[in-house]
Amino acid sequence: MTDPLGPVVRPRRLRRTPALRRLVAETSLEARQLILPAFVREGIAEPQAISSMPGVVQHTRDSLKRAAAEAAELGLGGIMLFGVPESKDAAGTGAVDPDGILNVAIADVKAEVGDALPVMADLCLDEFTDHGHCGVLTAAGTVDNDLTLAVYAEMARAQAAAGVDVVGPSGMMDGQVAVIREALDLVGSSDVAILAYSAKYASAFYGPFREAVDSSLEGDRKSYQQDSGNVIEGVREALLDVAEGADLVMVKPALAYLDVIRAVREAVDVPVAAYNISGEYSMVEAAAANGWIDREAAIIETLLSIRRAGADVVLTYWAAEAARLLR
Repeated sequence: MTDPLGPVVRPRRLRRTPALRRLVAETSLEARQLILPAFVREGIAEPQAISSMPGVVQHTRDSLKRAAAEAAELGLGGIMLFGVPESKDAAGTGAVDPDGILNVAIADVKAEVGDALPVMADLCLDEFTDHGHCGVLTAAGTVDNDLTLAVYAEMARAQAAAGVDVVGPSGMMDGQVAVIREALDLVGSSDVAILAYSAKYASAFYGPFREAVDSSLEGDRKSYQQDSGNVIEGVREALLDVAEGADLVMVKPALAYLDVIRAVREAVDVPVAAYNISGEYSMVEAAAANGWIDREAAIIETLLSIRRAGADVVLTYWAAEAARLLR
C-alpha cells in the first residue's frame, strides 16, 4: 500500500537549489587543480594557430610569458612547457642545448612568474628528434632504452639550470625516473620535483598534439607506450616510478582511461595527475562548433569527470578558461 504522504526518503531535497547542491558536492573543481600545457615555437614573430586545436597556439617567447602571467593571476596549479625547435636531428640535441627553445622558455617564464606559478617542462626527445621518437634509435631503428636514459639525465640537468620547478619525463623509458632523480641530486637540484608520466598509453587521441609540436614521427610508439587494454600494468608502472623517486605520477590520456586513474589513485601515496589530451579537447571543440553540445557545460563536466575518477590535478588546454568560468 502506498504511503499517502509519499516517499520518506527524498534525495531531491538536496538538489533543490544551487546552494544546496554546492553544500553536498562530492567532487570539487578549482583553478589550483589545473595545469596549462603550452607550446613555444622557435623563430616565429607572432603566435601560430594550431588548426586541429581551436583556440590553442604555438607561442612566441613573449606571448608565452603573457600566458604564464595570466595563469599565475588565475591561480592555476602550473604551466607545462613544450618546445618546438626550428631544426631537429637524430639525437635530439636541441633538448640539451642551454640555448635551445625549451630551456630558454623555462628561464623566460620563471623570470616572469617567479614562485607564483610552478613552471614545469616536458622531458622527452620526441619534439627534438628528426625521426619523432622519444629516444635515441639503434641501427635497427628501435629505441635504445639505456642510451636514451643518458640523454634524459642531461636534459634534466639543462632544465634545472634554466630554473624549472618540475620536470615531466614522458618517454616511458624503463628506469627514467631513477636516472633523472640521481642526475638532479648530483648537481644540487634536489628541490626539482618529478611529475612522471607513469601510465602513458599508445593512443589514437594524440593526433592534434602532433601538429602542435610539428612531430616528425613515422610509425608508432607501441614498443614503449602502454597497450590500451592494460590496467594492472599501468598501476605497476606508477608504483615503480614512486619507488624510483617520483613526486607525482600521471595517467595519459584521461577520458578513455578513467578506470586507470582510479586504480592508480588507490595504489599510490603521491598526488595523481591526468592529462586531458589534444584529441579529447578537439572532440569537444568540434562538437560545440557544430552546435551539438553546450560547450562551457561540457568543459566543466569533462574536467569534473577526471577529478571524480581520482586525479588530484588535471593538465588541460582549457585550464585558463575553466578557471575564469569557475570564478
